[in-house]
Amino acid sequence: YFLVGSNPAETKYRVLKIDRTEPKDLVIIDDKHVYTQQEVRELLGRLDLGNRTKIGQKGSSGLSRAVSAFGIVGFVRFLEGYYIVLITKRRKMADIGGHAIYKIEDTNMIYIPNDSVRVTHPDEARYLRIFQNVDLSSNFYFSYSYDLSHSLQYNLTVLRMPLETLKTETTQTRQESFDIFEDEGLSTQGGNGVFGICSKPYEKYVWNGKLLEAVRNTVHRDWLLYIIHGFCGQSKLLIYGRPIYVTLIARRSSKFAGTRFLKRGANCEGDVANEVETEQILYDASVMSFSAGSYSSYVQVRGSVPLYWSQDISTMMPKPPITLDQADPFAHVAALHFDQMLQRFGSPIIILNLVKEREKRKHERILSEELVAAVTYLNQFLPPEHAIIYIPWDMAKYTKSKLCNVLDRLNVIAESVVKKTGFFVNRPDSYCSILRPDEKWNELGGCVVSTGRLQTGVLRTNCVDCLDRTNTAQFMVGKCALAYQLYSLGLIDKPNLQFDTDAVRLFEELYEDHGDTLSLQYGGSQLVHRVKTYRKIAPWTQHSKDIMQTLSRYYSNAFSDADRQDSINLFLGVFKPSEVKPHLWELPTDFYLHHKNTLSLPQTRQSYTYWWTTGVLKHLPLPFDEVTCAENRRKLTVKKFHKYEEEIDIHNEFFRPYELSSFDETFCLAMTNSTRDFMPKNVGIDPSPFTVRKPDETGKSVLGNKNNREETVLQRKTAASAPPPPSEEAVSSSSEDDSGTDKEDEGAVSQRSTPVKVTDTGDNTKITENVVQSTKDVYGVNLSDIPSEDDLAIYARFVQLGQSQHKQDKCSQQFSSKHHLDRVINLIPISSFSQDNIYEVQPPRVDRKSIEIFHAHIQAGRGNMQPLGKDDFLMYREYIRNRYM
Repeated sequence: YFLVGSNPAETKYRVLKIDRTEPKDLVIIDDKHVYTQQEVRELLGRLDLGNRTKIGQKGSSGLSRAVSAFGIVGFVRFLEGYYIVLITKRRKMADIGGHAIYKIEDTNMIYIPNDSVRVTHPDEARYLRIFQNVDLSSNFYFSYSYDLSHSLQYNLTVLRMPLETLKTETTQTRQESFDIFEDEGLSTQGGNGVFGICSKPYEKYVWNGKLLEAVRNTVHRDWLLYIIHGFCGQSKLLIYGRPIYVTLIARRSSKFAGTRFLKRGANCEGDVANEVETEQILYDASVMSFSAGSYSSYVQVRGSVPLYWSQDISTMMPKPPITLDQADPFAHVAALHFDQMLQRFGSPIIILNLVKEREKRKHERILSEELVAAVTYLNQFLPPEHAIIYIPWDMAKYTKSKLCNVLDRLNVIAESVVKKTGFFVNRPDSYCSILRPDEKWNELGGCVVSTGRLQTGVLRTNCVDCLDRTNTAQFMVGKCALAYQLYSLGLIDKPNLQFDTDAVRLFEELYEDHGDTLSLQYGGSQLVHRVKTYRKIAPWTQHSKDIMQTLSRYYSNAFSDADRQDSINLFLGVFKPSEVKPHLWELPTDFYLHHKNTLSLPQTRQSYTYWWTTGVLKHLPLPFDEVTCAENRRKLTVKKFHKYEEEIDIHNEFFRPYELSSFDETFCLAMTNSTRDFMPKNVGIDPSPFTVRKPDETGKSVLGNKNNREETVLQRKTAASAPPPPSEEAVSSSSEDDSGTDKEDEGAVSQRSTPVKVTDTGDNTKITENVVQSTKDVYGVNLSDIPSEDDLAIYARFVQLGQSQHKQDKCSQQFSSKHHLDRVINLIPISSFSQDNIYEVQPPRVDRKSIEIFHAHIQAGRGNMQPLGKDDFLMYREYIRNRYM
């Protein structure tokens, strides 16, 4: 096989040669040369000619296209030869600073060895079926240019590394490089070089790491595409027309991964079950550059209680008893787990434990007692300012109480948590918040640097399953952080957000989709208890849905979880098939696969007191992973580009001027929109997304959205002219597509887009009657009956311009007193032909001060802010005094 890969513009190509004569080994040859379009055509032409059966025979082709794909998931081998897994369909799900994030829609597995050398094995088909049981088309995401395994804070902190460090790294990389074409032509480009940084992905959240292991050191890094599993959703919050993108990314850990009752607690390396890192990113989409734009993010984590515990499902009880499998008096597993968190997030680590505290029969309380003991033990050795903070809160007890409002109490906890950890924003505090500081803003934690703020520490939320209660608690913390993020970008005047506003409804729907997706992956059903359940405003029909979800979860846990667990173990490389070892389906348990210390004794034992990694404590509260040190620099690959090179041209990457684009099909118009989907249709004079609405005043029902979504298709045009909905095949290029270009329809229905029912043509009159409203309903004012004389004169000039452009011959035009308005519009014809409508127009004269203001505006858009003068400060203070004092 020859694998030809190209950049989106199809101007640069790379070629991989995969040997098919080896029955069990993977032989891949990468010449690491970048080809032009002409060169790759000549290469394929020569290969085609050389592989024909008879020289000069035109009828038979020596080279034929097997499949068109968007990326390589990896290579896998069971008992026979290797397979290659390719992404054949994709859908755009989000956009972060011009970097597209895609969801895998379909994949294709191709067996590499030839039939002539194939060595067959009777159990190969069964392994293949188990492997394909991991549905890659459900919630697996990738990006070509953005590192999804790291947080936005990490990615932007790496971008701001000192230039001297990058230069030394570049020289080292160039000396050690084995790629003779890598730096070709850079030495002659003088000062036009731009440094590019590629960081190693965070292995914990990469799901195809084992599948790429066989080729990681032999092929160029451009071939390696890392995928994450979890959730990704994006919505547009319109604030008086200003587009703010709210993005939610959930990364599921690939360590100790599995299903609900089969994976509980932690393994011997400190990796816990159902560990998911959730990041909410907020940015102003009107400026998409990472250097000039405004970006903010907040990260929180969920995960099982870090102890050795399990539940026996053989009893077929809805709630099997919790058992502690091993005594751990020195909190060895918890120490490993919190050490990982200190390295990635810094301090303080805040544990919000939502399990039940009071029970007639001891069940969930077993976990609380052990967790308190572990945290108390570990905190003895940490400095007091960096100690782990433990917050127990019995959410179930407060939910049953009629006197207490659950979400009000959660809001208090959320405020204290966000104040301790802070959040990330890539711009310094605005001058207005320095001049008029908010009380809550001054108490905010985190780390303030010259370029903005950094989040230090993280909230770790858990209940028993880390599904329903955890999702609601995370939503409340996220809502509180969202208010601070909006305030930091200068979009609201107080860091507070109320329920029943368009902004919170949009955010709530994002979080419910996020909770449903994660619940399906781990528990086998959607959420049972939602935010509306805890607000006690859910409709009565919701109770029957909750019962159905509970039954669905019970069925999945009892009958299908074991097969799913086998598939995950095989996909992640936890189990490697071998002819000399028992098969996967013959193992009574996978305990030994996930706990490596059961098969071999560890070489080094961790200290009982100094339980953290060397160097972590020195940099706290900052996370060790983001500190500039020799160990972290080794994780970076630095390369120098020419500043006009296509690879770093984000404008061409995002806008794709070489492709025909339709506005109705662009992703930014198809995504969920606060104005279109949540704002009431007769807004009156208050279109703000931060105004509290009545429960029935909304563009759509958040609860009913999912059911309607299955029945209907998003159509943004009127019902009469609407074309049929795009088919799945139109979403991306098919395997028979010979053009090689990316035919993906990025306007395909997003997972969370608003459904609108397609009606027949006969209903058009009714639709028009509903759409047309009086100006009083829409704008809140009535138009005056008679326009003023000035308005009429302006309108007359406008009409005269249109008439003169189309009907009058300007060559023979004579000025007269009867047509005094003609003197206002003096257009000089360029062509001597009277039918031409091309005229010479004199540009308006602009004074110097206006030109200076315009140039300053352009520079501000590029991130070059001019220093404020004394007059500017005086004018701003005078404005504040007149407005607010």
